[in-house]
Amino acid sequence: MASFPRFRFLAIAVIFHLAYIYSIFDIYFVSPIVSGMRLFEVERPPSQRAPADRLVLFVGDGLRADKAFQSHPEPYPKSDNDLVPRPLAPFLRSKILEKGTFGVSHTRVPTESRPGHVALIAGLYEDVSAVTTGWKMNPVNFDSVFNRSRHTWSWGSPDILPMFEHGAVPGRVDAYMYGQEMEDFSSDALVLDLWVFDHVKELFAEAKTNKTLGDALRQDRIVFFLHLLGLDTTGHFHRPYSKEYLNNIKVVDQGVKEITELIEDFYRDDRTAFVFTADHGMSDWGSHGDGHPDNTRTPLISWGSGVAKPELYPGGVAPGHDEYSSDWNLDHVRRHDVAQADVAALMAYLIGVEFPANSVGELPLPFLAADLKEKAKASLVNAQCVLEQYRVKEEQKMATELRYRPYKPLSENGLTAERRVADVKKLIRSGSYEEAIEESAALMKIGLGGLKYLQRYDWLFLRALITIGYFGWMAYALTTVIDLHVVHGKVKPSRTLGGTVVASSILVALYASFVISKSPPTYYLYAFFPVFFWEGVYARRESIAVGGKQLFGHVKSGASVVSLLFNTAIYIAIIVSLALGYIHREILTGLYAIGAFWPIAYGFSFLREHAALSATWFLSCLAMSTFTLLPAMKTEDVNQIVGGGGIMVLIGLVYLMFEDYILADFSRPTKQASPTQNHFSRTLVGVQIGLTALAMVVTRSSALSLQAKQGLPRGNQIVGWVVLVLSLLMPLAYKLVPSNESNTHYLHRLLIIFLTCAPTFVILTISYEGLFYVAFSAVLVSWVRLEHAIYRASPPPPPSPEGIDHRPLTLPDLRTSLFFLVLIQSAFFSTGNVASVSSFSLESVLRLIPIFDPFSQGALLILKLMIPFALISANLGILNKRLGVAPSALFMTVMAVSDVLTLYFFWVVKDEGSWLEIGSTISHFVIASLLCVFVAALEPVSGVFISGVEVEREEKVVENGEKKNGVVGDGKADGRI
Repeated sequence: MASFPRFRFLAIAVIFHLAYIYSIFDIYFVSPIVSGMRLFEVERPPSQRAPADRLVLFVGDGLRADKAFQSHPEPYPKSDNDLVPRPLAPFLRSKILEKGTFGVSHTRVPTESRPGHVALIAGLYEDVSAVTTGWKMNPVNFDSVFNRSRHTWSWGSPDILPMFEHGAVPGRVDAYMYGQEMEDFSSDALVLDLWVFDHVKELFAEAKTNKTLGDALRQDRIVFFLHLLGLDTTGHFHRPYSKEYLNNIKVVDQGVKEITELIEDFYRDDRTAFVFTADHGMSDWGSHGDGHPDNTRTPLISWGSGVAKPELYPGGVAPGHDEYSSDWNLDHVRRHDVAQADVAALMAYLIGVEFPANSVGELPLPFLAADLKEKAKASLVNAQCVLEQYRVKEEQKMATELRYRPYKPLSENGLTAERRVADVKKLIRSGSYEEAIEESAALMKIGLGGLKYLQRYDWLFLRALITIGYFGWMAYALTTVIDLHVVHGKVKPSRTLGGTVVASSILVALYASFVISKSPPTYYLYAFFPVFFWEGVYARRESIAVGGKQLFGHVKSGASVVSLLFNTAIYIAIIVSLALGYIHREILTGLYAIGAFWPIAYGFSFLREHAALSATWFLSCLAMSTFTLLPAMKTEDVNQIVGGGGIMVLIGLVYLMFEDYILADFSRPTKQASPTQNHFSRTLVGVQIGLTALAMVVTRSSALSLQAKQGLPRGNQIVGWVVLVLSLLMPLAYKLVPSNESNTHYLHRLLIIFLTCAPTFVILTISYEGLFYVAFSAVLVSWVRLEHAIYRASPPPPPSPEGIDHRPLTLPDLRTSLFFLVLIQSAFFSTGNVASVSSFSLESVLRLIPIFDPFSQGALLILKLMIPFALISANLGILNKRLGVAPSALFMTVMAVSDVLTLYFFWVVKDEGSWLEIGSTISHFVIASLLCVFVAALEPVSGVFISGVEVEREEKVVENGEKKNGVVGDGKADGRI
């Protein structure tokens, strides 16, 4: 087979899947940011001041609501009395009980710092393009409360402050930031919060002697923003239930108290409003990002000028409480929950500035110390802000649609937005304030519904187009597999004038509609692929017919039909179970438990002949079945890390001791290798074993040092990096080894790859992942050997056409592809739930990069994630050679069938409901879609891994009615792509 068709197929697969991954953002998550809106604020007579002259915003990054409000023993007790649970934030609690209003602020996914702060300060839920363009600057400039203020002073992290400074009017926002080097996970993160508090104190101390600064601080409509990152950093490393995290809450509470008293003493006018909240929470395993309730529920406390006093219900349970707040001892204080974007509307109202232009937050009226008339006016202004966004978006949509379908609640019976606003104003003038508030709230919901309607305007068309595209890809991929690996390209494509005209007409019609409607460039790709795929399938219709006869020619009797239907049902059931496995990892346990008995299906004679191999497969499957029963979210366990590394070292030593026996297919070798023949190769294996042992030592030392809060020793960091790099470069050293029977054996190559990745897996492990690495490797090697044994015991395949070195694919090869699909899913989910962003732990990468650097640390996490796929690619490449199929045949088959999962997850993506559901459905779709990209990438990687490996390839021939085995060639892999 020529390499070009393979390369073309892989390239098309990658481009198609990357383009279609983006489709969920065009469909479900259209950017909420538009420009050109009029701004609205609550109108007051010149003699009437805003509720507050200034506002102080405290954001405890990564603070969970329950941890902020619960009672806990003293984190560092000094007496028995310290063991009695007490509130760790007594100052904030006093504001809840005496001065202000509190509740829970519910965040959206992704529960990360940037989108959380954008929601809090701009009132909008982040433009999804921020995920791909970096989270420190603004891919699209947005309006914010800071930009509406007269001036804003901010202190905190260089990861958050710049986006509000650069997105505002020049000179309006001052940002005081510590250096990136201070965000060191290996040191005490309290210094980050203390730095902020100290620098706020310095500003006000300077204002007493600096008249210019003093005058600026005494203006109205100003904001102070304190970003407190210590809690997030501490939670990542020590977990939110740790004494370090709980002590950090005490430090933050004390700092908030000192800053509050400082500001009140500076102004002495009781005209300051305070808001304390968090950008996101944190899970018990020290992560965030997904929609888990621990990540989406954050505290909200507001007090001061313009804020309502607490609503108390002595002796009873106040409204708003549920089981979540039952242990806060605040049952008698009314709890008012809000959406995170509502906080921006609250802050804008308190200091009397315009609502941010893109804000979709609903002003939380219970937080306002205002009469009904003021609340009615503020509620209407809030609704007008949303309706203005609807007006601009509708005008943009009308300008690009041939036949625009208006949003019915704002178009039917003359009830336009202007008419509805006029009706509410009339109610306010007549003194019907409560009715006006109700109508404004209803109008707000109608406006938000209109925005959602416009965002979903193209849903039906796009979802249908994407669905047809995925079906087209699966048909195209299967057709290509049949053409290249079943009929070996002997049947040429047959295009007709009619077919070409129909395909071209469809594409031209779609493109013309996109041009008229000024659709995004991605729409053109979405339309191109379905037309391209289905035209290609039609052109190869003769190949499909010929290949179908060859694949199903043996299905003639009733029993064979029943067998085919039975196997098809099992195949479909396993595919469905893999889809469910994204949600319930335990399903993989069941698959491995059932798969352990797979050899029995071939009879007891097969079991007797391959007893040791079947037993190895059985035990390794049972070992693999345990990992998906273990918790996906792990804490650091040095003993398990060392234990996993020790087994890796032991495997290497056993190989050196019994190399001849192993390479003779676990039988007595017929000839002994020369003592000097593979001495160099054995030395290199010994070096790899030594690097793994060194990785164990340095990892244990680094982990214990970090746990003891002694930081990461510089020597450990250097040695860790040296071991990591050297181990990954070791395969290059084998290029210097003279070629001989030992070092070209496939088992020898698999051991080299195993030991190459072993040190990396030790260094980047926090718990039982090393044990998984060993068990997974054992399953893969057993699978390769078992598939080959089954192939030898099966009826011979049809002969290959003359001039073709590889046998054609047969129906049993679909089983091999299905096993590969299960194994690749297992690589994802056996040691964690990668469908959840928050399943990743930073503890492992801190041994190499202790300073916060999301991209570098993320790259190391991805490296660890990719290692099992490297093992899979190597084993499948060798299996290709042992089964005598083309190098890309099984890879291409997997790519053809795997998108059944992708299409299923595309249909179930949600943009509403619980944020846990939304985040999970997005992750599932992206992972399932990337699976095909992974497989495409693994094919050339496999060629590199098995280059130069020699295997005995068995091919059946039939003579005089008897089956015989004959060795065909040396099966040497050429590594071509």
